[in-house]
Amino acid sequence: MTAFDSTVLSVVVLIGLLGASAFFSSTEIAVFSLSRTWLDERVAAKDRRASILAELRDDPHRLLVTLLVGNNVVNVAISSILAVLLADRFSGGVAVVLTTVVAGSVVLVFGEILPKAYGLGHAESWSLTAARPVRIVERLLLPIVIVFDFVTRRAGAMMGGDPDIEEPYTDTDPKRAGERGEGAK
Repeated sequence: MTAFDSTVLSVVVLIGLLGASAFFSSTEIAVFSLSRTWLDERVAAKDRRASILAELRDDPHRLLVTLLVGNNVVNVAISSILAVLLADRFSGGVAVVLTTVVAGSVVLVFGEILPKAYGLGHAESWSLTAARPVRIVERLLLPIVIVFDFVTRRAGAMMGGDPDIEEPYTDTDPKRAGERGEGAK
């Protein structure tokens, strides 16, 4: 493989990893912004994707850990591959600065901000689309997820916080929304 071929392959892999980062970020905000009422209605309508999503949401802490572990793995891979690419072309200090600025900026815009805006704007449809892939990722990363799930629950409890995430950010049920002060404009 020539140096050019290797560079092209690395760029293709970087784009794929950036897509994975976008997937995790958009899914995180979409899933946790869903109304429990809406999800329950979809499950009652026998939507298999909604059933998978409801199973994932039954343990919101583990779901969050899964999404964050997946996102961090791909973001670290992006930085690592970019560092190798830039180290071949620039001196040490310059390569480090470029890696930090380029990876940080690209991941922030294309792996975080834009995907989260999309996920929030398309929470219901995106959550259903992402349900099966998230379940697969959870199973693939299960040993790592179990460790981080355990550590973060214990650390949260030791700091006096509630280690569990039990409620979505929003709810369209007027009674529950009123209880939390939502819906007033």
